[in-house]
Amino acid sequence: MKFLGARLAVGLCLSSSSAFAADKVSFGTNWLAEAEHGGYYQAVADGTYAKYGLDVTIVQGGPQANNELLLAAGRLDFYMGGNLLLAFDAVARNVPIVVVAAHFQKDPQMFMSHPGEGLDKWTDLPNASQTIIGKEGLVTFYQWMKTAYGFKEENVRPYTFNPGPFIADPHSIQQGYVTSEPFAVEREGHFKPNIFLFADYGYKTYATTVETRADLIAGKPDLVQRFVDASTIGWYNYLYGDNTKANALIKKDNPEMTDEQIAFSIGKIKEYGLVDSGDTLKLGIGAMTDERIKDFYDSMVKAGVVKPDVDYKKAYTLQFVDKGVGLDLRPK
Repeated sequence: MKFLGARLAVGLCLSSSSAFAADKVSFGTNWLAEAEHGGYYQAVADGTYAKYGLDVTIVQGGPQANNELLLAAGRLDFYMGGNLLLAFDAVARNVPIVVVAAHFQKDPQMFMSHPGEGLDKWTDLPNASQTIIGKEGLVTFYQWMKTAYGFKEENVRPYTFNPGPFIADPHSIQQGYVTSEPFAVEREGHFKPNIFLFADYGYKTYATTVETRADLIAGKPDLVQRFVDASTIGWYNYLYGDNTKANALIKKDNPEMTDEQIAFSIGKIKEYGLVDSGDTLKLGIGAMTDERIKDFYDSMVKAGVVKPDVDYKKAYTLQFVDKGVGLDLRPK
């Protein structure tokens, strides 16, 4: 009996230990560590993921990485998507990847122009001497701009992630992230460029989405819910709390990142309401709605960017968002 009791006690201990063991989760980003990933690093740094029973490893993206492919192959559990166009494309290619949250309510993509050069209003921008954009932008948001605002392709020049050509030509415009490129222009060009955030002119995609596979949603919905909730709380704490430890982790993963760049990016995230604005004020950070996604899909079909036979509703689910998680963490 003593032996049986000892075995039972050991069994109970093991079962109790395994019951409280954190689930190992891998989350791939789409670029090198930066403030735009701050909520996820915050949830690691301040123990939020751990409180939700998660042991999260953040796998950096970058020029040589393809974390979306690793997600589809089952080597990552979650992926930080760029915008809804990528999710629509996954549906078109029959890749079972689903958006489960949107931590940016606004895409940070924008155009910059030189102030006082006749390009101070959005409607002036099609008259620029050259439009500097990347090839991906040319076949996506620029097609929408052609349809909606009359932009032309004749003056398009390739963007090589170098602000030099834009700085040198005062009559040019250049694409970029509102959180990044203007900082480089201010530092190297010694002027503050005009900023035109696409989201403010009708480009309504969500960005910095959380994507996972359909099989994980079906098999482990509780895991997905915990990751979404903890990430959302991470974003509240990063924006409104002490983000010192999160920024230290960002700089550890990406040694080229500076305190000045991080501070600039956080300032722009708040100034433009990239994370916390619109529907999030009532539904919580990460919010999505059917109406907005349909509106964006329709505009992309009209612009010829997305085919009209794509079943866009397969690209996302509202199952894990719009529950008001973290609303109490926003400053009154």
